[in-house]
Amino acid sequence: MSSTSGSTSVDLRQLIADLERQLAECKAARDEALQRETATAEVLQVINSSPGDLAPVFDAILEKALRLCGAAHGHVFRVEGDLGRAVAARGDAEFVEWLLKQGPVRPTPGGILHRMMQGERVVQIPDSIDTEGYRAGKAIRELIDRSGVRTTLGIALRNDSALFGAIFVNRREVRPFSDKEIALLQNFAAQAVVAMENARLLTETREALEQQTATAEVLQVINSSPGDLAPVFDAVLEKAVSLSEAVYGHLWRFDGEHFHPWRSHGDPQFARWFEHLGPVQPNPDGDGFLGRVVRGENVLYIADVRDTEAHRTGYAPVTGLADVGGGRSVLTVALRKDHAVLGVLTVYRREVKQFSEKQISLLQNFAAQAVIAIENARLLTETREALEQQTATAEVLQIINSSPGDLGPVFDTILEKARLRYNAIHGDLWTYDGECLHLVATQGEPGFSEWLQQHGPATPMAGFAA
Repeated sequence: MSSTSGSTSVDLRQLIADLERQLAECKAARDEALQRETATAEVLQVINSSPGDLAPVFDAILEKALRLCGAAHGHVFRVEGDLGRAVAARGDAEFVEWLLKQGPVRPTPGGILHRMMQGERVVQIPDSIDTEGYRAGKAIRELIDRSGVRTTLGIALRNDSALFGAIFVNRREVRPFSDKEIALLQNFAAQAVVAMENARLLTETREALEQQTATAEVLQVINSSPGDLAPVFDAVLEKAVSLSEAVYGHLWRFDGEHFHPWRSHGDPQFARWFEHLGPVQPNPDGDGFLGRVVRGENVLYIADVRDTEAHRTGYAPVTGLADVGGGRSVLTVALRKDHAVLGVLTVYRREVKQFSEKQISLLQNFAAQAVIAIENARLLTETREALEQQTATAEVLQIINSSPGDLGPVFDTILEKARLRYNAIHGDLWTYDGECLHLVATQGEPGFSEWLQQHGPATPMAGFAA
């Protein structure tokens, strides 16, 4: 009887222990799930509170990931083209500082980022030292040696087929991440992609608004200063430099043979050099941007002006751009009316960096506005000149009608209108009797007019105006 009672007591204690263990496991699982849900909610809150600003989002994700996954280091890489660059990191302060100072790098073949570019979404390396990438890749080996990481987990930041980057978490010991930890990081990656897409849409909206505003402001300048090109070009250059992330911009005017410096905006030292450059004849065979525009190109991008034949041979516009202005990447857009070149609009950067398609399109739009302003000024000038000529003719005819037989007032009026029309300082009018010229009217410099009147009739001589 007592033996049975003792066995029952042991079984009951074991049952209670098992129940307590299961309860503890359930509580632990509940707490872990609650932590994950809380972390997810907190990241979403950061996304909502900082629209378009990715830095606090990445920092929040890394902080939560390291804490919940028991990792020592974590970082976020952005992918642009075929290059990757660290944009956020947490962990050892010295390693974080070193990593964020590194420029864009080309992923090592077989490395995590390279594998993600090939389509993988989750890549776990149980021991980073025991990999071909560590043995063969200098960049990966330096990163691993500096951080001391062993086990690494990378989750791709991907929207459909587009790879935006990756989140990495690292441990200093060889201890693979669990399925739950991988799922948590995948959830964080999905949130990061949402934040990146939001930032992209906000940036595109802001850029479109800025471009529309800039276009409207330039058109307003054109309308408010008809025929006056200086304020139009100043507005065009200011907007073009700002919105294309350039440091300097200038306009050339083309007269059919030479390019003449027109207007500039930006670096004062280069502006002074540009303004005193004088007429430049385009090289019809070289790789300089002026010659290429004359040959028919409308948009020219030079990745690095220092690495061009024009710079090596000392072609003035290019050597000045590089050596005086410090220019590297250059974007030039032709100002063209039909097939005729009116000039060029150029902006440059001091680093080698490609201009985006939107920036190129924006510069083309500004060039089109400049052409409109030039054409408006030409039409206004032609209209004003035609009106001045008609008015002058009408005034001369009125003098003729009002003083029949008296030629003095007629000649004086003709000289006055002619001097004003051609901005001349002196004018005189002579009649010819078949042998001699007789001065009948003179205007302008008094001393010269008096000398002419005292000189008397003049005999025409070959090669002289008289």
